[in-house]
Amino acid sequence: MPPAVATFAKRVLLPVAVLLVAMIALGLLITKVLEHTWPFTVEDGVNRALAGDRTSTGNAVTGFFSLLGSTPVIIAATVLAAIVLRLKLHRWREPLMLCAAVSAQAIVFFFTTLAIDRARPDVRHLDESPPTSSFPSGHTSAAVACYGGLALILAMLAHRTWVKALCWALLLIPVAVAVSRLYRGMHHPSDVAASFLNGALCITIMYWAILDRATDWSRTRLRRPAPA
Repeated sequence: MPPAVATFAKRVLLPVAVLLVAMIALGLLITKVLEHTWPFTVEDGVNRALAGDRTSTGNAVTGFFSLLGSTPVIIAATVLAAIVLRLKLHRWREPLMLCAAVSAQAIVFFFTTLAIDRARPDVRHLDESPPTSSFPSGHTSAAVACYGGLALILAMLAHRTWVKALCWALLLIPVAVAVSRLYRGMHHPSDVAASFLNGALCITIMYWAILDRATDWSRTRLRRPAPA
């Protein structure tokens, strides 16, 4: 196996596959084993409380942040950020890391929803329900990978403390997306909590695989022993 392919399999494919298995196991644990165990027994109460306190202003604000986590906006934001990073930095590591993190979370999310059949909260939904399981939240995991990954990259490039703080402020967007999905009746609390795990681990995997300078993707040759 060429060294680059072996590195890709070891650093990217294997960790993402392990994460997928872990997410499916977590979903089965929540929906099958611990369904009648605290704190999962109070999740419906949280959704009903949020649905009962809805206002027109809250509907509008959560609609905006829910939009920021939607597939078209995430794709557009990721592509735009990757292009700007490539043009500004004149290298591929940062844009590739961001695109890989967003793509990985989408793969894990998609196959997890195929394995986990969880109904959405029994409250009025403010958005159309896509034909996927409620576990995990695709909006939340995508927002974590996109805006969280971008925050990490920008913070690493920044030199001033206040600039780094502004970069990390991007993490507030995934939090707002998660709260919005709960408010709008689209997910249970454990759905969005698991999505933070999915997005954060995808960022971590791609950071070590792509941004870590110690990772060697070159086609190195094995040294042959010198002739006697």
